[in-house]
Amino acid sequence: MQTAPACKAMVSKMKIYKLLFSPTGGTAKVADILANALGTESETIDLSEVSFEGCKLDREGVAVIAMPSFGGRAPKTAIDRLRMVQADGMKAVVAAVYGNREQEDTLIEMADTAKECGFEVIAGIAAVAEHSIAHQYAAGRPDQRDAEQLISFAEMILKKLKDDSAAAPNIPGNRPYKKAGPGMVPKASAACVSCGLCAAKCPVGAIDKSDPKKTDKNTCINCMRCVSVCPKKARTVSPLMVKAVGAALKKACSQRKENQLFD
Repeated sequence: MQTAPACKAMVSKMKIYKLLFSPTGGTAKVADILANALGTESETIDLSEVSFEGCKLDREGVAVIAMPSFGGRAPKTAIDRLRMVQADGMKAVVAAVYGNREQEDTLIEMADTAKECGFEVIAGIAAVAEHSIAHQYAAGRPDQRDAEQLISFAEMILKKLKDDSAAAPNIPGNRPYKKAGPGMVPKASAACVSCGLCAAKCPVGAIDKSDPKKTDKNTCINCMRCVSVCPKKARTVSPLMVKAVGAALKKACSQRKENQLFD
């Protein structure tokens, strides 16, 4: 276990610890906006590292715990790694990031797990970012309008912390959580040059490092990181499947949804 360093006494802003699982970058954008608004400095604890060993955090500072929503649930890998973190009452903001459909039980699952780890959850956010498969939905988000809303919410959180009036938020969701749905496993196309970047970046080691064209479909969590990092755009999901997903999401995702803030 590594121990986080103590931060300076809280004035208006403080040290922020970003506990982050962001396979395609959208979740990281949301976490960065929040962290920059809440703190003068931040440290990233990357839950996407295959060799993640956990860490121990004391009460000083504030944690921003951010994960994407996969079919209305938090990614199991991210939740399992969050459970490896020990927090001694550190205050935390949980942020579930979804692709303009619905976050469903993602945020409440994150909040419940954070409490199990010893965090004191003081706020929750269901934020919108570009869909990781059907990119036409929420394209370019979080955008300036999102950023302004998130910064304003961060300022409110800071005021509550200063006034010592931060209480547990009323976060929506169901217990037991909904059943996680199936995903789609990306495959290497003929354009693959076996550079190995996808294997190196895969959060669960599902891609064979000796032969990056091979993916263990039982290990893959369908996070689309390999697709997003491939310099040759050689890792793809079946175009027919992408088209089907886009059609299935059209009714739910065509209209812009705003971020939901819970304090």
